[in-house]
Amino acid sequence: MGTAMFSSRHRARIAPGKPGACEYLPLPVARLPMTTTSPLVWQATIALIAGLLAFDYFFHVRKAHAPSLREASAWSALYVGIALLFGAGVWHWGGSTLGAEYFAGYVTEKALSVDNIFVFLVIMASFKVPREDQQKVLLFGITFALVARTLFIFLGAALIERFSWVFYLFGLALLVTAGHLFKPDAHGDEEDKPNIVVRMVRKLFHSSPHYDGDKLFTTWRGKRALTPMLLVMLAIGGTDILFAFDSIPAIFGLTQNIYIVFTATAFSLLGMRQLYFLVGGLLERLVYLSYGLAAVLGFIGIKLVLHALHENNLPFINDGDAVSVIEIGTGTSLAVILGLLLVTVLVSLLSPKGKAKVAVSALRRQVADYLALDEDAPDAERARVHAAMSAAEERVDALEPRFKAMIRHPEQLQRDLARAHATHRA
Repeated sequence: MGTAMFSSRHRARIAPGKPGACEYLPLPVARLPMTTTSPLVWQATIALIAGLLAFDYFFHVRKAHAPSLREASAWSALYVGIALLFGAGVWHWGGSTLGAEYFAGYVTEKALSVDNIFVFLVIMASFKVPREDQQKVLLFGITFALVARTLFIFLGAALIERFSWVFYLFGLALLVTAGHLFKPDAHGDEEDKPNIVVRMVRKLFHSSPHYDGDKLFTTWRGKRALTPMLLVMLAIGGTDILFAFDSIPAIFGLTQNIYIVFTATAFSLLGMRQLYFLVGGLLERLVYLSYGLAAVLGFIGIKLVLHALHENNLPFINDGDAVSVIEIGTGTSLAVILGLLLVTVLVSLLSPKGKAKVAVSALRRQVADYLALDEDAPDAERARVHAAMSAAEERVDALEPRFKAMIRHPEQLQRDLARAHATHRA
């Protein structure tokens, strides 16, 4: 691995007080995103990532099952460990600057992936995907996201190499996204927004409202039809593309080394499937996650704008000359990002609002589990799930009125709860 190369182009101007003398000033262009990383290192890295994806598919996803908390924890720890070991290798062979850039990029992308999981939970719930089949949907989403973001990375690198003013666009995009996340309940209406990809597919193609195991196609009403499994994969894929518009500018704000951008993004995505099952029930507890991410993206957006000013060549800004501004170093960026995320997690965990949201989320999950039981489910299993649901209901009933007022779609929750109790009595 090597450090990023810089442009060696210069421009000359007459030195003040020295007629005929010239001094050479660096031409303000963007740092080139290409690196001296050898093709062999690229090939080995791509083989490692492809191997991890293949391992996931052949040993975990081919047989449909819902992973236990213990399984999800073990595999999440393994993938995080692989990412950290890779970062240690970057630090050792590429130097402290590249190492810090990798870890800053990885932490930022990992935090954004946790936020993305919230939307995936909403999509899975809206399509009523059986829990044992959710792993396959997630693996498709991760693979699609990796391919799509790789294309965005190389496109972004090409733009940065050619046009330094792209940093202005990236910075403004992140500042706009940060402003959106600062709004209360930034994800509040996600489940009410129909996915445009799914709407178009349903309009153009014959689709079945029923699952057929994990099959993508089935026969319905005498015709070959798309199953909801394929539709939810399309919804996840379409959402991944939208996520890329936030994550790619964010990591380019931390490093323009294309190898570091690619690997930090890839390793942040690889453990996402296990992380979904590990933190899915805890996400409601992170009530201030959107604010923390908004602060991180806003910080990186400001860093990008400052970097753009430092390398300015737009004629209507400072007559096309570079602007003398503060440049935020990689070490400072890593410390600020880690600090913001740590404060976000601690404040969320200590918040009574977070505890209330966890109680409501647990009740919804228990109601869904009871209603999903087969008619021939053993009485003991039905009694166990009903007892857990009743306990969750008691915890929600004990909440303060101000927290009950925050429950989204309370009428639907009450209807599902009444139906579950009626079924149990019958």
